[in-house]
Amino acid sequence: MSGNHMDQLPSRPHGHAVPRFAGISTFARLPHTQSLDGVDAAIFGVPFDGGTSFRPGARFGPQGIRQGSRLLRSYNYALDVEPFEELSVIDYGDLAVVPSDIADTYSMVEDQAAVFFDNGVFPVAMGGDHSITLPLLRACARKHGPVSLVQVDSHPDTWDKLFGKEYGHATVFKRAIEEGLIDPHTSFQVGLRSSLPYRDDFERTRGYGITIVTVEDLFRRGIPDVARQVLKGIGPKVYFTFDIDFIDPAYAPGTGTPEVGGPTSRQALDLLRELKALPLVGFDLVEVSPPYDSSEITAMLAANAIFEALSMVAWRRLQQPEQKLVEYPAKRRAGGSGG
Repeated sequence: MSGNHMDQLPSRPHGHAVPRFAGISTFARLPHTQSLDGVDAAIFGVPFDGGTSFRPGARFGPQGIRQGSRLLRSYNYALDVEPFEELSVIDYGDLAVVPSDIADTYSMVEDQAAVFFDNGVFPVAMGGDHSITLPLLRACARKHGPVSLVQVDSHPDTWDKLFGKEYGHATVFKRAIEEGLIDPHTSFQVGLRSSLPYRDDFERTRGYGITIVTVEDLFRRGIPDVARQVLKGIGPKVYFTFDIDFIDPAYAPGTGTPEVGGPTSRQALDLLRELKALPLVGFDLVEVSPPYDSSEITAMLAANAIFEALSMVAWRRLQQPEQKLVEYPAKRRAGGSGG
């Protein structure tokens, strides 16, 4: 693919040559472009928090995560993979949204995100509150049909209405089931906890077919056992949504609906690594609210979780090279990885 657009992109600057605090902020200091020629994976922001119900600020999540990603390097020693070498990855920028209108935002985000799926580019979205996952799933379903959902979260987000409205960050997966975007019988919600508005919330969610693993289950059984259950129960295509409030607010205070008693940042990374074999077709990380962050620890954790997700995709392709010919054709990497 010599001579194409990707050959002209600048390399990621090496951290031993260019200070990490210098230059324009892109995710992991990746090249910024909206050309998808030769691209394997695109990281992009969806700066919308019009669906949140408690603390606002997730609209600033994408920029906060980009800032928190400056220290990311090239090599994931835990998975023995260099995601920026195996994959051509860009920072696409932010999708257009309408801050005051969730319906218009949904329509715009779905159409914009469909471009990634149509071009065989693995989408990595930075929210934004959890309501932005619905238009991303709509775009995903246009290409792949109903997919399995793996959701790490402290809330099920399967309520029917919030303040009398059908769309918001607490109703997104009820709508996704109703619209046939996900297959609930091969879907998992991991880490659920917190006080609940209704006694039957978990049982009602299980009634839709979704398998719930509460945080108590996760701690009692252990991460490897839960990961094995997920890997055994999912279908051939998985969309992964990572709500940062899955993690205890002691480690991720910068979020809109914090719930105490959750996993540590170490446990969250362990879970992602145990799930490395997931056949991912899309990933998002949502609910980072920088105004409530402390010393950027939430933003840095979110950036590292995204790095792990890219490492998962790269690891699976290395283990199963035929995947390069099935979902996302192998393409020339974006300008070198830097350090």
